Amino acid sequence: MAKAVALISAFCIIAFAAATAHAHSQEVFNVEGDVYCDPCRVQFQTKLSQRLPGAKVRLVCTDTITKAVTYSVEGVANADGHYSLSVAGDHEKEICEVQAVASPRSDCAEIMNDISSSRIICTRNSGIHTAVRFANPLGFMTKDIIPQCLEVIKDLELFVEA
Repeated sequence: MAKAVALISAFCIIAFAAATAHAHSQEVFNVEGDVYCDPCRVQFQTKLSQRLPGAKVRLVCTDTITKAVTYSVEGVANADGHYSLSVAGDHEKEICEVQAVASPRSDCAEIMNDISSSRIICTRNSGIHTAVRFANPLGFMTKDIIPQCLEVIKDLELFVEA
């Protein structure tokens, strides 16, 4: 009888381990973020920033040693300037970043050079207990600063008088 209980217990443990391993190999993460237009060219969001519906973004994962691209997926921001990308698999040994790719607005098409990407952790082995990952906002800038920006810059105490 004890042998039968031990055998059944061992079988259950092996079945559970196999199911867990299969679930991890089929891991899917959901990466979410926002894209905006910066009319003040300060490279962070202000009260004058506008969301960018239709902006294209790309998530790229690269091997930490070889730097080879191991995974890539593109997406488009919805009507609220929010995007959601499905990332298949566990990418523990890779660096994954979301990048701004293209703006739908010709007057706001310059990719910010200070904030051109947002690093994302796409592994279960991170201490994060949900499959949703939130990226920092990505943005584009207008070619020229709009006049209302002077007031915003003063309010933020970024204005330096000579």
